[in-house]
Amino acid sequence: MSSTAGTVRSLLDLRTWVAFDVDDAGRVLAGHDELGTVQLVEIAPDGSRTALTALPSRCSGRYVPGRRQVVVQHDTDGDELMQLSLLDLGTLPSGPVTLDGLTPLVRDRRYMHVLQDVTADSVVFHTNRRNGVDMDVVVRDLTTGDERVVHDGGGYVVGAAVSHDEASIAVTGLSLRPASTLVRVSGPGAVGDGAVTDPDEHARHTQVAWAPEDEALLMESNHDREFTGVARVSLDGRDWSWLVTDEAHDLRLWASPSGRAMVVGTVRDGAVSLAVHDGDGAFRCPVRLPGEGVPDVVWAADEQRVVVTLSTPTDPASLHLVDAATGTSTPLARVEVPDDVRALLVAPSVHRVPTPDGEEVPCFRYSPAEGDTALDGASVLHIHGGPESASMRSFSPVVQALCAAGLTVLVPNVRGSTTYGKRWYSLDDVRLRRDSVADLAAIHRWLPTQGLDPERSALWGGSYGGYMVLAGVAMQPERWAAGVDIVGMSSLVTFLENTSPYRVAYREREYGSLTADRDFLESASPITYLDDIVAPLFVIHGANDPRVPLSEAEQIRDALRGKGVDCELRVYHDEGHGLAKRENRQDAYPAAIGFLRRHLAR
Repeated sequence: MSSTAGTVRSLLDLRTWVAFDVDDAGRVLAGHDELGTVQLVEIAPDGSRTALTALPSRCSGRYVPGRRQVVVQHDTDGDELMQLSLLDLGTLPSGPVTLDGLTPLVRDRRYMHVLQDVTADSVVFHTNRRNGVDMDVVVRDLTTGDERVVHDGGGYVVGAAVSHDEASIAVTGLSLRPASTLVRVSGPGAVGDGAVTDPDEHARHTQVAWAPEDEALLMESNHDREFTGVARVSLDGRDWSWLVTDEAHDLRLWASPSGRAMVVGTVRDGAVSLAVHDGDGAFRCPVRLPGEGVPDVVWAADEQRVVVTLSTPTDPASLHLVDAATGTSTPLARVEVPDDVRALLVAPSVHRVPTPDGEEVPCFRYSPAEGDTALDGASVLHIHGGPESASMRSFSPVVQALCAAGLTVLVPNVRGSTTYGKRWYSLDDVRLRRDSVADLAAIHRWLPTQGLDPERSALWGGSYGGYMVLAGVAMQPERWAAGVDIVGMSSLVTFLENTSPYRVAYREREYGSLTADRDFLESASPITYLDDIVAPLFVIHGANDPRVPLSEAEQIRDALRGKGVDCELRVYHDEGHGLAKRENRQDAYPAAIGFLRRHLAR
């Protein structure tokens, strides 16, 4: 094995942590991927750790308040058909439990059952078992097994929060407007038809929680605003009180269990700084973390502490315990990075790339710490999925591995990306799709200003980023030397025809309708320009992908082979939408990086 290949494998082998919950005694329910996928681990207040699960695929979970039990959410080989089981922590064997060691709670592998909330007596989940498409919210009694449907209004549910008196539930769902959500209340707290936000408004409402007396909701929203702020909203949706706002940046919200405190994050060019506020929005203290990156927050039940999962460009995700009164943090769990590997890790510089129509594309540049003369000036654009998402300044083993292999990596937030305001994320909606693809050409024109060779630049992306890879090499064939497509769409038409039924309407709202926009969808599909593709491709796909079916990869592979273009397809039969298992990442990514090195070397 070459030294470069060994370094790439060492980077891909780094472990990661994530916090899921904190119980009344201060124990932390965490996820750790020591076994190759994310499995549950409990961290005691004294720091000792107990491995809880060893399931075939990744899992997550929540504590049952007042009991030594965990509700475990798990799927099978990436199919995203989540099942729910109960893990009794009082009767743990000597090692982590397998699937047979869990007590089935809600299982029917034909449908999804997505964990939303857990109370002392019940579990709340959403499921599409009624008709395979619409998602209902169900409350299941943990003792009797009795179930009651509390929301059956149809549509795509993304969140549900139980009121403090456990009588009502606030449900967040996708609306039929691009990149928009809606909020409804079911139960005695509902006013009128229960609508809190306007389903026709072009706005995002997320992280919904109940105010202390259940008389209002707290949420992160850009209702009538360019950037998201933190709002208190009456249950009839008429009164909006803005508790924390920033006129130039999106804000994130993590409300405490009672709603009497909150952690607010300010997003600045892909990094998020945190501060603790009282429930009325009054500033309490900044949160002091050991690096600048992307955090996630879990409140302790007593609201005296929060656990922060922090990922920075040069540090894999670690856990930190934060005092909610002072903002000071102490390490809880960190990833050990060997010194020789850490020496190769690089932080990005931040840039703006001009476009012909007067816009500026935010872009991060990762420059290799050690140069390879054969790869001097060679670059890779790493494009995020979504499209309603963003590249952030967090740890990416793939980006760092590409750098370690001698390549400069450019990570853009093309139009359509979130965290830069409503206007920016709306600039790729439906018939504006190809404007986002045009941003790739603008970045290519910018390469010489950065000392990079435009003849030796490639594309890498997953999901929507995979679509962008294929669109780039198809619609701009003179610009790109190679591409790595991971679970991307080769045709927007066949993608919409074959994606899971529960996803169709909500992908059509973003890309266009098969009925009304078919001609445009064909014009925006990479496979339409098959005869123009000349760049070699490396394609990676999971056989169980419920979002972008494997047929999207197979059809582009077959078509390119028919015209003599180099296209390698690697299919992983125990994966879904991306690679969740370390052994598969270790097989696919070094091969893909080696493919780029061969095609981008002088």
